[in-house]
Amino acid sequence: MSGFETVPEQPEAKRLLAAALRDGPAHAYLFHGPAGVGKRELARRFAAALLGDPARVERGSHPDLYVLEPLGEQIRIDDVRELRRDLHLRPFEAERRVYLVFGADALNAEAADALLKDLEEPPPYAVLVLVAERLGPLPETIRSRCQLVPFRRLSERAVREAVRARAPELADEEATALARAARGRLGRALRLLDPAVARRRGELIRVARALYLESAFEPAEGAEALLAGIAERGAEAKAVAEAQAAALELTGREAEQRVRRAQRGAEREELLAQLEELESWYRDLVVVAAGAEPAAVHVDRLAELRADAAPGRLLAAERCCELVRAAWREAEELQVSAPLALEALLIRLRDELGPTPAAA
Repeated sequence: MSGFETVPEQPEAKRLLAAALRDGPAHAYLFHGPAGVGKRELARRFAAALLGDPARVERGSHPDLYVLEPLGEQIRIDDVRELRRDLHLRPFEAERRVYLVFGADALNAEAADALLKDLEEPPPYAVLVLVAERLGPLPETIRSRCQLVPFRRLSERAVREAVRARAPELADEEATALARAARGRLGRALRLLDPAVARRRGELIRVARALYLESAFEPAEGAEALLAGIAERGAEAKAVAEAQAAALELTGREAEQRVRRAQRGAEREELLAQLEELESWYRDLVVVAAGAEPAAVHVDRLAELRADAAPGRLLAAERCCELVRAAWREAEELQVSAPLALEALLIRLRDELGPTPAAA
């Protein structure tokens, strides 16, 4: 048993990795795809199968397993130099050594160049597994020397089943709404079960509705409410990272960078999730107004959507979807200031969808 069955779907990735176990692995793999779809889990399952000791791989204590993650905003050359020194050690117990590089798209230029040397001529016993959300930041020289293992967003059914297994008390429409809001990312769906995350999601929907229901809506106040959710998510991630750093006995710069990266990554993730939720709410206004309720994301809030989906809002809601999608792309691709980006977006959304246009 490879252990791959614990990861939902991803048939192409599982097929490629099963072939590697059967016929012998390549020297390097690049797992790529959205966050929360099983890349990290399948990478560990692959390492466990290669090393033949799932329990110690799961604990991270196998002597022939090396794990590298970004501690700050990037993976720097010193991190890769340390990996390269380890790479030329013979296996201690297993037939090979496995190197998991999580967040490989955070390699800076110097680190990528250093890693390339060993991707070109790796020791015969080494298997490197790079895990990245995006291929774009990785140099073509890195990508071309790895076997690409693609990961896709999960089906709504798979995410809904996982949500139901974790929270069987949820009503069907609630489980469906969470699965749809997660957009194929199991990690996001399971986080939405957290009461704090659910509360932040409810606050975002309140702001999304206030924008067109309240004539006195202030974009600055709406942005402040959303920023509070981003800061809260960052604080949660910071606390977890601090506990992990303490457990690993990290101190000084290493601990500080790990905590900072975790906090900033969580804040960025929360910003992108907020923008996705905004876009899906305005899309649902269009869907419900068009009489296609079964296609709505927020099936647990159909009563509100029916009340809000006035014909006069239809075209404005479509334009708002485009505005939010553009803001999401900018936030995903660039280092944007969340306070400025959110307030500017809410101003544009209010101008498009505020009470006056809707009443017309």
